[in-house]
Amino acid sequence: MRVLLFTAFALALALSASHPAVRADDKAVREVKELKDLVDTAAADTEYSTLVRAVKEAGLVDTLKEKGPFTVFAPTNAAFEKIGKEKLDALLADKEKLKKVLLAHVVVGKTITAAEVMKMDGKEVNGFAVRVDGDKVSVGDAKVTKADCKATNGIIHVIDTVLMPKE
Repeated sequence: MRVLLFTAFALALALSASHPAVRADDKAVREVKELKDLVDTAAADTEYSTLVRAVKEAGLVDTLKEKGPFTVFAPTNAAFEKIGKEKLDALLADKEKLKKVLLAHVVVGKTITAAEVMKMDGKEVNGFAVRVDGDKVSVGDAKVTKADCKATNGIIHVIDTVLMPKE
């Protein structure tokens, strides 16, 4: 994937030199150049520092840097705060449970866009019911607050609640 992205970027630069209508600073070229994998995308935003810490604690960094594709329903720091400090500390200390919770937020092998999620009303994602009400989407108890954050190996949909799988 990185070779493909580099090739696309190199081609765009070559075209910009030979054709005045295509410039190297075009938006599409910048997006290819700036796109990062899921982990680095989340790490670049302080709103996901608890999620990034949890991914590191669970030993999932290398997994989420793989080619994918993945769809990640990413809880914000505020979502983690909802479960309470004591429960969060206990979760971070229990690597197996933490891994199970985090993987409940990941769909492996698919990039599910917001448009596709909007067609999933009544279906499930990783055991959590998807509900669509107009332009509002919920997965389990979590509301999707931002959708279609692109990464080189998948897509992120931001959620306001941590998904807790049944034990």
